[in-house]
Amino acid sequence: MPVVICSLDQGERMICESGAMSWMSPNMQMETSGGGLGKMFGRMVSGENAFQNHYVAKGGPGMIAFASKFPGAIKAFEITPAAPIICQKKSFMACTEGVELSVHFQKKVGAGLFGGEGFVMQKISGSGIAFVEIDGSTVEYNLERGQQLVIDTGYLAMMDATVNMEIQQIKGVKNALFGGEGLFNTVVTGPGRVLLQTMPISGFASLIAGLIKPQN
Repeated sequence: MPVVICSLDQGERMICESGAMSWMSPNMQMETSGGGLGKMFGRMVSGENAFQNHYVAKGGPGMIAFASKFPGAIKAFEITPAAPIICQKKSFMACTEGVELSVHFQKKVGAGLFGGEGFVMQKISGSGIAFVEIDGSTVEYNLERGQQLVIDTGYLAMMDATVNMEIQQIKGVKNALFGGEGLFNTVVTGPGRVLLQTMPISGFASLIAGLIKPQN
């Protein structure tokens, strides 16, 4: 259960989703902001709260911590205008000032309906540092142009905006019905980084649900 502890100079600011702050020094001042109806709607569609909390260090250096909500990892990404990233819903944790969170729609409806990651994902752009939650451990691949990776449902956590995502139907009726891998796989094509997660929360929830026996 990792945690990010940020040390801020006076006047420096951190932005996080509503309720993400775990602990902080007493001189951290909070201000809740929506940033306009368009941005609020986009965040809601992407799985986040409509409002964000802005924390700024007042009267000297400050400290603020953000703890994960599920066993896994927290990754820090350097965001630039030329290098936005695409993440699974609800993975955004916090960021420095200058980073923007918005909704990202899959270009092909099939990628959203059957890909497991959802038709709606999160786009993190702008300039600064963004912290993202990953379910379980993290495996990273750097795909060359045209290089592909086939991913089971739910294991795609993050990819560069340069990576293309499509859905591929599993061939063979017997394979699809009895193979236990579902009907579709996610196929990502480089160039760019792809981060996979080893314990998708959806799969974990299904496992727990299957172990719970109904009470008479």
